[in-house]
Formats: sequence, structure tokens, C-alpha cells
Amino acid sequence: MRILFGAVLIAGLGLSGFAVFQVHRYISQLQAELSSARANANTVEMVNVFVAGRELRYGQQLVAGDVGVARFPAHAVPEGAISEVEDLFPEGIDHRIVLRAMDPREPILLSKLTDPGRVAGLTSHLTTGKRAFTIPVNQSGGIAGFLRPGDHVDIFWTGRTRDDGEITQLIQPRVRLIAVDQSADMDRSTNLANARTVTVEATPQQAAALAQAQSSGRLSLALVGIDDVSDSGSIEVTQDALLNREREVVTRAEVCHIRTRRGNELVLIEIPCTN
Repeated sequence: MRILFGAVLIAGLGLSGFAVFQVHRYISQLQAELSSARANANTVEMVNVFVAGRELRYGQQLVAGDVGVARFPAHAVPEGAISEVEDLFPEGIDHRIVLRAMDPREPILLSKLTDPGRVAGLTSHLTTGKRAFTIPVNQSGGIAGFLRPGDHVDIFWTGRTRDDGEITQLIQPRVRLIAVDQSADMDRSTNLANARTVTVEATPQQAAALAQAQSSGRLSLALVGIDDVSDSGSIEVTQDALLNREREVVTRAEVCHIRTRRGNELVLIEIPCTN
């Protein structure tokens, strides 16, 4: 028993010593990297980047007095950051409109501003060649108020067909929302559970398809995850498929009758049909 206890004790001490060695090695590596970064701090290329001088929210004007300059390492400059006056305020332009909220000292990105000379309306959010199409929703169809401008949704149509009865079908996958009710503010945080409409960005062909679907049935929305780029494929559900039952086709044989009177009563008698 003592030999077994001693062996366990030695193994435990060995494992503890190894763990301490690994931690010490990791800390030493971090200290070496930090020392190297400090030693090379003066050799890193720095560039000027325009930053917000105050808190800015959707729809506010960005003027020269709201802009500051900060030094950033060239390799760490965010994509779309602005460092030239001509890019921020082209000739004849003295302000830009804010599309996304910015905090003080945050780099000003082109994606958070309207194009020069344009206002912060729906047209500022539309991609070239796209159209804005509005869809009425209720609390369930609007996904209980979770939708925000900038989200993507799958659009489903539910209606009746001649052959299959009522059917639900995916008609437009991954469509971008550009407004909820009358707001295109992507940073809006108020409760949207009672939203009555959503506006999506669609091609003219998609807009026509949505108009036809809206007039012939009802539309529902399904929220798509932020990083979900998967292809939903063709989705179609009928009542028979939902209830997991096979559709029965009943063919009725043709029946012919002859009329005859029995007293004052007219009687129909079935007989085989002949061509």
C-alpha cells in the first residue's frame, strides 16, 4: 500500500511540475512578444485617419467641426476608413448624413455615411439596380418584433392551388430588409413588436413576383442568421405532406339512369352506361 501511495505521490508531483513549467514557458513567451512589440513601436508605419469628434446618430449631419484626426498603425486601419479630405467632403459638399451610429474617437467609415449630397432616406440604402418593396406584417408574420433594418429574411407564400389545395412555398430566399415601418435606422433599439410593414430590397423581377404573391395569398417571413449563407433550395409544403399522408385519387365510375313512373312518383333507376 505504501509503495502504491508513493508511486501516486511521485506521479502527482511530476504532473504538477510539468504544468508549472508549461505556464512559465507561456508567460515567458508573452513577455518576449510584448518586449519585441515595444522595441519595434517606433518602426511601425502610422497613418492619419478621420474619427468622430462626438457621438453621432442616424440622420444627423456630419460637418467639419465633428471630425477629428487620429494616428493609426497602417496595418490596423479599418476597411473603408477615410484619411483624405476630398473623400469625406468633395468639392461643393460641406456635410454628410450619418447612416449608422458612431461613438467619439471611432474611425469614420464610408459605409456609415450617405453618398455626397444625398439624404438619409430609403434611396440611400438601395443597391444600384434594386427597388424597395413593402410587405404588410403582423406580430407573427413580422417574427414578433425581432426584425431590424439590415437583417435578411426568407419570404414564404401560402395560398391555394388547383391541384394541391393549400400550399406553402419559399419564393424569395435571403432578402435584405432596408426599413421596418417608416424607419431605416439600423441602430434603432425601440420595441418593434407592433410593426405593421417591412420594406425589402428586391430586383424589379423579384418585386413583381412579390406583388403577385401578395395579391394571391399571404406572405410570411423567416429570419436568416447573420453568417448564414447556405442555399435553402426549393421548399414546398402541402397539407398532405405536413400530415404525412398520401394523397388519394378517387375515380368515380360513370353512372346512368332511366326515369320511370310508379303511380304519381318519378323514380330514377341506375343502369350500365353504354357508349
